[in-house]
Amino acid sequence: MKYIPPAEASFFRWDGDTLVINILGKPNAKVDAIGKPKGSQLKVSVTAAPKLGRATDHMVVFLAKTFGVNTSAIEVVHGRMNVNKLLRIKAPQKLPSVFS
Repeated sequence: MKYIPPAEASFFRWDGDTLVINILGKPNAKVDAIGKPKGSQLKVSVTAAPKLGRATDHMVVFLAKTFGVNTSAIEVVHGRMNVNKLLRIKAPQKLPSVFS
């Protein structure tokens, strides 16, 4: 397991080969985008409306492409119907620059 000092791991951590991310979602955005960290969360904007979990479903598809994994590799641990989410991404193949 890769060690990450607490100061760098404010919005994410590694659990073996699984990336665990705290997300602050923003539905109804103009574009799908990964923003900057805000405290202990990473801002992720999606174009979908926050209706019946559709924005979260859309976010999972967007993040799967971004991290180079299938949607089945992403688990929404909690927050499917909320802007505050905890996601687990199994063996991401790519990492956006905000993780470096």
